[in-house]
Amino acid sequence: MANIRPLRRPPATPAPAGKAVRRPVPAFTGPTRDYTYDGTFEGLLTVLFAVYDSKAAPNSIQPEAAVQGGLFAAPAPVETSETLAARVWDGLLNTMDAEARTRLYHVFLSEDADREMLVFRYVDLALRSPQDIAENYANADVRRVQRLAQQMFREKHRMEAFVRFEKTTDELFHATVEPDMDVLPLIAAHFTTRYANQRWLIYDRRRHYGLYYDLTRTDVVQFETATAPRGTGLSATVLDEREPLFKVLWQAYFDHVNIPERKNLKLHRRHMPLRYWKYLSEKRPRETRFQPIANKQPPTAGTLRLPPAPQPEQ
Repeated sequence: MANIRPLRRPPATPAPAGKAVRRPVPAFTGPTRDYTYDGTFEGLLTVLFAVYDSKAAPNSIQPEAAVQGGLFAAPAPVETSETLAARVWDGLLNTMDAEARTRLYHVFLSEDADREMLVFRYVDLALRSPQDIAENYANADVRRVQRLAQQMFREKHRMEAFVRFEKTTDELFHATVEPDMDVLPLIAAHFTTRYANQRWLIYDRRRHYGLYYDLTRTDVVQFETATAPRGTGLSATVLDEREPLFKVLWQAYFDHVNIPERKNLKLHRRHMPLRYWKYLSEKRPRETRFQPIANKQPPTAGTLRLPPAPQPEQ
């Protein structure tokens, strides 16, 4: 493992005791800019500060690694400042409640192609509206934010339900996932609480980072390209020798509780979409069928063979 750093989440800030007085929102008087940032949520919050500080509305906001400027466009890079990001994050509570603010973080994690500009438009609308906009579903941006937040909630819930660990020879429980959205920061608390007594690693193969819990805290970890897991499973050489048996037993349990007469694939796929089946032991091909031990039947009078009883001494 390399480049281990603590898991970064939006700054936790208690809600203000009273209703804060809104400051007048400056008008955008400067020419529009094509802002670039480092791709982090703190970086995006810093861009929001730069937008209002310079009074220059964004023509676009793009991560530095994916800049797509026009022929005559000069990117305006913004250096990430955790101090300014925390200031913006705290200030959002002046115009929206904590739940609406959290939805903006979920929009960022959704990796929607328009996520940066969507966050800006939502924040700008909240700043300039005299009323709460959270339920203003006549606005397309409010509806889009709500829809993406709901999709993130479903993805989070499914990943918490469908992740399956495999035990390695060094007592590490490992799972490789490939979610549609960047959901690992949202499931970290669930797995840290649920599996607090064992070391585990959840690796996102699509985004090339993972969550590692070492019995004391959960960190974000990144791998060198050569050592990163490439599939949804581990090589048999690094698995605990009992892991194949556990998999067979789990598949046998699933087969026994299944009721073929009540099979409903349409409903089944609605609650357990097909793209999650690759994580589930019960959905993998049966390599070895579980067979009960045939000679463990209770003895009968015809099969019972006991040694003769000892005779009393004369």
